[in-house]
Amino acid sequence: MLLSHLLNRLIKVGTLRVIDANGKHHLYQGTEGPHATLRLHDRSLHHRLFTNPRLALGEAYMHGQVTIEDTDLYGFLELIGMNMRHTGQIAMDGVSDILSRYARSIMQYNSLRSSRANVARHYDLSENLYDLFLDRDKQYSCAYFNFPGADLEQAQEEKKRHIAAKLLLAPGQKVLDIGCGWGGLAIHLARESGAIVTGLTLSGEQLRSARERVSNSGLTGNVSIHQRDYREQTGEFDRIVSIGMFEHVGIGHYKHFFRQLYKLLRDDGVALLHTIGRMRGPGVTDPWYRKYIFPGGYVPALSEILPFIEQTGFMVTDIEILRLHYAETLRHWRRRFLVNRLEAAALYDETFCRMWEYYLASSEIAFRYLGSAVFQIQLAKQHHAVPLTRDYMSAIEPEVFGKDRRRNNRRAA
Repeated sequence: MLLSHLLNRLIKVGTLRVIDANGKHHLYQGTEGPHATLRLHDRSLHHRLFTNPRLALGEAYMHGQVTIEDTDLYGFLELIGMNMRHTGQIAMDGVSDILSRYARSIMQYNSLRSSRANVARHYDLSENLYDLFLDRDKQYSCAYFNFPGADLEQAQEEKKRHIAAKLLLAPGQKVLDIGCGWGGLAIHLARESGAIVTGLTLSGEQLRSARERVSNSGLTGNVSIHQRDYREQTGEFDRIVSIGMFEHVGIGHYKHFFRQLYKLLRDDGVALLHTIGRMRGPGVTDPWYRKYIFPGGYVPALSEILPFIEQTGFMVTDIEILRLHYAETLRHWRRRFLVNRLEAAALYDETFCRMWEYYLASSEIAFRYLGSAVFQIQLAKQHHAVPLTRDYMSAIEPEVFGKDRRRNNRRAA
């Protein structure tokens, strides 16, 4: 079995037993650790899992061509993730992964038309699906777990307040929210600070929902939502914020993205970019994610972002790295989805549910073991746009859920 060549190189921690499609058992054992059994039901997997393991494994799980025994999907992926951290992610590279490194710019070519099509693939799914696992405000990005024991609702509220503090908002300021999702952050910024917020989304479903939420909030005079690409936006803004959208830009478009931000931001303005990032340098998009979850997407390393910021003329005034915050966020999402799995199957089908399970579980593994994190990069054109120290953030950021935070901090101590 060709797959044995890959697994002999990969498994150095724990034990993996593979039962191939012919019923033959293969044991791969490292140092003490978790164990799992993977049963293959299709002979083609013997070859596919060797040549393109990342794509083939996800597809095999989606279509029921593998069965996981002795643990669940997360437990199996955790075993793989622990070993990839130990041996290096290249241990899971197949022939296609190596070739894809030379085609990154083509895979991430996101014209106006292709960007809209790519967004529709993911974000125009039923809003009811997202209700099954997101918080009440439908924040579809990394939460901020500011104190031990915070639940998802609290952590997403903390995230919005943390972002607002970094933006140094004042009443009447014009704010641009690029990639506004279902409008929760735009509504929060307008309600809490009196800012005038313009939100952009390419998703028709998000546009409809966000406008309805703005209307119900009574903030129609302060918040407007548009189905518009960042490249089409005009005007000047005191503040620009982009949360979880930069992953869809594509590395070949970074120069234009930051030039557009620079053009739209006033001379004394502040911008905040919040994006998933790689802690271990440049890479390629997982082929399964590219095909089924985020077509055209790419998670960048800091070394790929900062040169374009510098070339544009921005000053980086603050960088914060959120490490395990997204792992915790995904843990909450995954558990909520599994609780509501029957409702998801009623909306779509079993194959979709298995795809979504794999998406949430493998994403969490990436943040726990494989060097994924979130970068919050604050930008300005002038030195005096933000205070000289970071103390202003804690001074501005209110004590949310203060009693719960203090109680949990005492327990942790």
